[in-house]
Amino acid sequence: MSRIDTAEPGRRTAAAVFNAYSSVIGRYDLLEREQEQQLARRWQQTRDGDAANALVTSHLRLAAKIARSYRGYGLPFADLMAEANLGLVIAASRFEPDRNSRFSTYATWWIKAAIHEYILRSWSLVKIGTTAAQKKLFFRLRGEMRKAGQGGMVRLTPDVAEAIATRLEVSARDVMEMDCRLHGDLSLNIRVGGDEQSSEWEALLVDEASDAETILADQDQMERRTDALRIGLNGLTWRERRVLEARRLAENPPTLDQLARELSISSERVRQIEIRAFEKVRRAAIRATQEPAAARGQGRRVAPSQSPPTCPDSISSARRSPRRERSRGGDAELVFI
Repeated sequence: MSRIDTAEPGRRTAAAVFNAYSSVIGRYDLLEREQEQQLARRWQQTRDGDAANALVTSHLRLAAKIARSYRGYGLPFADLMAEANLGLVIAASRFEPDRNSRFSTYATWWIKAAIHEYILRSWSLVKIGTTAAQKKLFFRLRGEMRKAGQGGMVRLTPDVAEAIATRLEVSARDVMEMDCRLHGDLSLNIRVGGDEQSSEWEALLVDEASDAETILADQDQMERRTDALRIGLNGLTWRERRVLEARRLAENPPTLDQLARELSISSERVRQIEIRAFEKVRRAAIRATQEPAAARGQGRRVAPSQSPPTCPDSISSARRSPRRERSRGGDAELVFI
């Protein structure tokens, strides 16, 4: 088959390409049913390449006709024809002549499947679902909207979306999302308002997720609480820790009677141990939390290094009248003798 030159953009329109391509493929004759059966059997039995080539070339007009019906998706017509021919080749390799059906009927499904896959891959930067329901919704939504508008394109209101969803056996939310995708991708850098002083769309998007500082603060707080709890538990006796872990930290806490039988004490005693252990852990956790904060506060108030006065007059006066000077933090004393 001779190739058609489509390398000069702008000089050949889709119609010109289709007309030139049609003139080439029109040279191949159509086949009768018996001829299709014979060619298919030759390919299956002997893998005769000439038989497969004759079966494919005789149906190139069918592939071009189907490809032309998908021009409304804004994709290059040459690519649509290439995908249609690919589907035609797949159909020829899998056609079973003994099923008593025409090759054109069988090939139509493979040609459409190849074109559908190409459109779904090329339509949007965001991947569109490839389930059977999503494919049906993608290729039938515009037609259903025209039906709802009685020939004209109707605006997709919630009521219209619900009606279309019922007919196509999908959810109304899927219908609304697919309608947004069919309008094409939008750049995040377009300006909202139209003038140069307006903000970009990206700047107006709100991220509901926590920022890095909040996440680090939450992690730090959780670590401090875990360390404080560990310190509090280490200050308990074995029996206090067993009761507290069983009653307050277990996913399915046992009853007082169960712990009483395990420890060979009364239920009231278990309750008292639980209350006392909880208070001991709470006080220890509070101390463990407050001590690092006090240390950090002291570090901010006291200079890291401060040498005593070296002036002779100051030293002599300090020796004449011994005194104590307390640092501003109140936690350390500097004594001059």
